[in-house]
Amino acid sequence: MVHLSTSQLRKSGLQAVVFDMDGVIIDSHPLHRVAWRQFLGKLGKDVDDVTLDFVLDGRTRKDILFHFLGPLTDEQLEEHGHHKDELLSNLDDEVQPIPGVVEFLDGLSEAGIAMALATSASRGRALGTLKELGLAQYFQAIVTADEVVAGKPDPHIYSLAAERLRVAPGNLLAVEDAVSGVRSALAAGMRCAGIAKAARAELLLAAGANPVVPDFRGLSFEQLEAVFQ
Repeated sequence: MVHLSTSQLRKSGLQAVVFDMDGVIIDSHPLHRVAWRQFLGKLGKDVDDVTLDFVLDGRTRKDILFHFLGPLTDEQLEEHGHHKDELLSNLDDEVQPIPGVVEFLDGLSEAGIAMALATSASRGRALGTLKELGLAQYFQAIVTADEVVAGKPDPHIYSLAAERLRVAPGNLLAVEDAVSGVRSALAAGMRCAGIAKAARAELLLAAGANPVVPDFRGLSFEQLEAVFQ
């Protein structure tokens, strides 16, 4: 667990943390790959892992559908989106929190640090997933793809999270696992830490995330403090 005293946090300038959900709070990326491959396969589109990397970069469902299927009507977006979500829901029992995240959230909560979620998921899926895993109570604000016109890397989703927390972006730390998410947070005026392994870690560092760790078990107060110095 990360132990953070109130005096330490005030000194560092950190007042709140905003988390992405998929790949940061929950270990859902492998399931998203399966669901999108199944969905696209039913439409006659055979995609490999490299092509599917697009769905893991913080994109909204609408952006992903446009990317693979081209322009769609609102009715088609709703129909395809519902179908894809059904495929994902069949795999939901396998979703687990990212290692160390519960202890990390507990540490922030005990220190009086406000927390928010800024996710490209729909509000229904975000709230359902958090409640199912017993994580909803940690977040004072939840901003989803349903509430913004443009998805990440547009900064609006993070700006809206800061507004709802009533904390200046300069005193906020975002935690992301996607390049588009890092760019979104930085464009909103926040600092950003990354959760990623191997090659993806290098991509997040190049995008401006600092520090980047494999999971929350590797994130210390000293690293958070250094971000705000």
